[in-house]
Amino acid sequence: MHDVALVAGVSVKTVSNVINGYPHIRPGTKQRVEEAIDQLGYRVNITARSLRQGRTGMIGLAVPELSLPYFAELAETIIRVAEETGTLVLIEQTNANRAREIEALGSRMRHLTDGLIFSPLALGQEDVDLFAVDFPLVLLGERVFGGPADHVTMDNVAAARAATEHLIARGRRRIAVIGAHPGERVGTAALRVRGYRDAMAAAGIPVDERLVAEAGAWHRSTGDAAMTALLDLGVEIDAVFGLNDAVALGAMHALRLRGLRVPEDVAVIGFDDIEEAAYSAPTLTSVAPGLEQIARTAVAYLRERIDGTAPDAARQMVTDFSIVTRQSTGA
Repeated sequence: MHDVALVAGVSVKTVSNVINGYPHIRPGTKQRVEEAIDQLGYRVNITARSLRQGRTGMIGLAVPELSLPYFAELAETIIRVAEETGTLVLIEQTNANRAREIEALGSRMRHLTDGLIFSPLALGQEDVDLFAVDFPLVLLGERVFGGPADHVTMDNVAAARAATEHLIARGRRRIAVIGAHPGERVGTAALRVRGYRDAMAAAGIPVDERLVAEAGAWHRSTGDAAMTALLDLGVEIDAVFGLNDAVALGAMHALRLRGLRVPEDVAVIGFDDIEEAAYSAPTLTSVAPGLEQIARTAVAYLRERIDGTAPDAARQMVTDFSIVTRQSTGA
């Protein structure tokens, strides 16, 4: 900065004012400083600036598993949105492990970041007190409600009901739901199964409990295995609601291996609208959960907490969803 000041013939303070966007600078002076910066190839010392401001310019993002397409696309979107504000993102993968999720709330990485966007899977409502932390925090997902931190979520019940109604409107009655987590009271699976049941009840269609299929982690392999197990039972099926797109894609694979046509014999709908849904064969109808809205709201909430402009009370944002209709349900 001293070198820039010498070349431009101004004070170091003037150079600092130009770099930091101070408005009351003569145009000619600003031009000389900017030309000197270009000539010398000067770059701001981000570390020094961060130390002065008490900030690092980085935020953390803790997600369960980047091999799951939804979380990979969520991370990419949050990184892109954060970059618009000049913020870098450090990613932690917790593998939905309780100990690692607790560690994410108190790990040494917190000293490297100004705040954390956190999507827990192992922690739940009984752990709500763990989220009363002394750093800016935004929660994602459906594991904790009414906690002490800002929360961005989606209406899983309404979205799952809409997905099931989409199948019912196409004349399907023997609708399997794949991805259930038996015994779960709060969480994504429980909420989506509830939406499925609500839609079936509203349509006057009894739920055959054999069609509520369990799948642990929501991968293509577990969707394939759950669909295969249902087909082995010999129960009648004319539609499948996969609780995420990976499960739905796995189910379509199992159906093809059994010689069943999608959607002629069995219609299939997924959830998350991952990029692969538009390129599968057939293309997959899916619930789009408003990923861009989730990312933008989470980053905005966290920035406001970091800047001290957020309200004292924790906020909750429920994002919009839509059904993206494709070939797997007859589009």
